[in-house]
Amino acid sequence: MSGDGNRLAHGFEALNPAEEATLSPAQRFLQVELELNVHLKQLTFSEPVRYIYKPLEYAWETHRCYVEKYCRGGQSILFLGMNPGPFGMAQTGVPFGEIKSVVDWLEITGEVSRPPDEHPKRRITGLSCTRSEVSGARFWGFFKKLCDEPARFFQHCFVHNLCPLIFMSASGKNLTPPELPVAERKSLLAHCDTALCQAVKALGISMVIGVGRVAEQQARRALSAAGIDVRVEGIMHPSPRNPQANKGWEEVVRAKLEELGVLSLLTRA
Repeated sequence: MSGDGNRLAHGFEALNPAEEATLSPAQRFLQVELELNVHLKQLTFSEPVRYIYKPLEYAWETHRCYVEKYCRGGQSILFLGMNPGPFGMAQTGVPFGEIKSVVDWLEITGEVSRPPDEHPKRRITGLSCTRSEVSGARFWGFFKKLCDEPARFFQHCFVHNLCPLIFMSASGKNLTPPELPVAERKSLLAHCDTALCQAVKALGISMVIGVGRVAEQQARRALSAAGIDVRVEGIMHPSPRNPQANKGWEEVVRAKLEELGVLSLLTRA
């Protein structure tokens, strides 16, 4: 994929059905993301948004490493986050991409450049980032304990974010898509919803698990509107801003995954 990946990373080129049929699951997934990038470039955002980071551009190399390594096909479960965090995917190009988990457990490599317009308090240092993102550390740390090796987790599951952009105010405050002006949020999510539906169909996903209520509800709306018969469930978001998550997130999520019939897939010897 590396030749095609480098070519496509700098300018999306639509493929005809015959060409698409020859792509691997990872290539199909990356193609969906690159097409989404093209559509999102056409959008503009007003206050309170001042900075927009696009890790699927400046961290494309590490993101592609993640997808090519772990998007294998035959994975029935898609864990879906909402959008990148400032010390997770914004730095690494990997969903919930807390540095230690990305480097030491997922063993992702590659160069990360920088967005053209950076907030002075939110510099991108890539895989050299020294700050840990709590949400990502909890998310991947839980599955490391559960599965031991990444191969067991990714045999059945893949992890993705609905929206690949991170938004910040003039102060550097992280802004989630629900905090955007209504018309701008609707335009953004319309494109992201379409890409999600394309990814779910391309990978043959049968269950989407939203990480957090917002991602769960958005996935349910998008897939239902598109007439895609996929089960949509949700788990608690691991954010430290969620008081419940700070009281034992792992126990809550383990119980939920057992209820959904997912836990046995990840712990079976």
